Amino acid sequence: MLDLRRRQFIITLLGGAAAAWPLATRAQQDTLRLVGVLAGFSEDEMRPLLAAFRSRMSQLGWIEGRNLAIDLRLGAGDHRRTTAEARALVGRKPDVILAMGTPGLTAVRQHSDSVPVVFTLVADPVSTGMIESLARPGGNVTGFTNFEFSIGGKC
Repeated sequence: MLDLRRRQFIITLLGGAAAAWPLATRAQQDTLRLVGVLAGFSEDEMRPLLAAFRSRMSQLGWIEGRNLAIDLRLGAGDHRRTTAEARALVGRKPDVILAMGTPGLTAVRQHSDSVPVVFTLVADPVSTGMIESLARPGGNVTGFTNFEFSIGGKC
């Protein structure tokens, strides 16, 4: 008898949790998430990249102004400005930072080792010490590069 009650309790608990999952997912989607974008580019250089980023995020259900806020910070080729923008961006405590380019990733890493960072357009992030390896980047940084020097001799 005790076993039957325990099973009924577990089934009721699991049924209630399963019913709540869609609500929790919807609530999470309705929460405004802050994505910081840091690049050493100018506004003109960044415009098509940001348009593609916004478009893909929208396709995935992340709509700017509804459940997504994007804080764009540009260094326009000035390393000191990029570093200052990284400090300000980290201070806003974004949910994640997209660092575009080696200067952007370097600047973000100077100011935070806890905010999740996704990078792109970074030349050889392993040998520069930005990540441990491409397969297992470690820490709070991950991303991808289109520069893979170890296969350069195979071209």
